[in-house]
Amino acid sequence: MKLSTLFKWVTGGCEALLAIPFIGGLFVVGSGWNALLFMFVAHLITLIFAVRDKRTYAGSVLGLITSALGWIPVLGWILHSVTAIFLLIDAGRSTALDKKA
Repeated sequence: MKLSTLFKWVTGGCEALLAIPFIGGLFVVGSGWNALLFMFVAHLITLIFAVRDKRTYAGSVLGLITSALGWIPVLGWILHSVTAIFLLIDAGRSTALDKKA
């Protein structure tokens, strides 16, 4: 499994956890918004690995945007949900490609 695929699984899972109504928001606020900074860095690392591995990176770019706007209550929930879906679908496709190679 390529590192980009592994990072897509991890960041997608983290985004899914942050998308849980109220719980994700409490985690973000409770961390002093450091969770969003951590996710921004994680998405940036994932983007770098995806470009290096010549894989799709739209989910990582969406994750960067989500991390920047995630502090807005309802918008953050929607963005975390959409980003999680994008990343997990992309991770599944990348896993299938990794198995073929």
